[in-house]
Amino acid sequence: MGLLRPELMPRHVAVIMDGNRRWAVQRGLATGQGHEAGARGLVELAQLCFKRGIHTLSAFAFSTENWGRPHGEVNCLMFLFEKYLKLKIPFFQRERIRISVIGDVTKIPESLLRTIRGIEESTRIYSTKHIIIAIDYSGRYDISQACKRIVRKAKGGSIQMEDVDEDMIEKELLTKCTEFPNPDLLIRTSGEQRISNFYLWQSAYTEFFFSPVLWPDFGEDDFVEALISYQQRDRRFGQRA
Repeated sequence: MGLLRPELMPRHVAVIMDGNRRWAVQRGLATGQGHEAGARGLVELAQLCFKRGIHTLSAFAFSTENWGRPHGEVNCLMFLFEKYLKLKIPFFQRERIRISVIGDVTKIPESLLRTIRGIEESTRIYSTKHIIIAIDYSGRYDISQACKRIVRKAKGGSIQMEDVDEDMIEKELLTKCTEFPNPDLLIRTSGEQRISNFYLWQSAYTEFFFSPVLWPDFGEDDFVEALISYQQRDRRFGQRA
C-alpha cells in the first residue's frame, strides 16, 4: 500500500471483467452465479478506486458480440444488470456516484432501459465519482456512430470539413459523458491479452495490465499490483523523453 504515490494515480481506470464463467465452472456453480459474483466485484472495485482518488471507473459489462452467447445466459445477464442497478441506487446516491451506461441500448429489454434512464437521471448531478457501464458496446460501433453524427452536422451546415479533427471526434464518442474520456489504465483479468473491441479510439495511449486472476477473485491486492505497475511506467504519449 505504501508503494503507491497519490500524485501518480490514474484518473480513469477501465476494466474488462473476464473469467466469470470459468470461475463458476471451477466451483461447480451455475454460470449465473459467476456473473453475480462478478457484479459484486465491480462495486467493490469502484469503492477501491474512489478511496484512492480515482475519479472514473469504466466496466466492459456486455459486448455487442456477447449477444451470440446462449439465450439463457444473455437473459441472466440482462436480469442481473437490472437487479444490481436497482439494488445499488441507495448506495450510489449516498456515496454521490454518477452512473452512465454507454453502448447501443436499442436491443436491451425495455424494463432494463427504464432502470438505466432513471438511475442516470437521478445521479447526473454528482461530479466527483463516476461509474461507466458498457452494455452492448463495440469500439467499432462507437467510432462509426461518431462519424455518422459528424456527417449529419456537416449535411446540416453547422460544420465544415475543415472543422473535423480529433477533438471533434472525441466529443461525439460515447465517452463524452465523462470528464476524462480516455482511460489512463485498462485492466483485463483471466489471463487473456486483448481488448476485444473495447475503447478502440479511447485506448490509443492507455497503459494495459493483464492479470491471470479470474474477475470474481480480483481483489484489492491484485488492484494494487496493477496500480504499482502503472505508476512505474514512463508515459511519453509517443514523444521522446
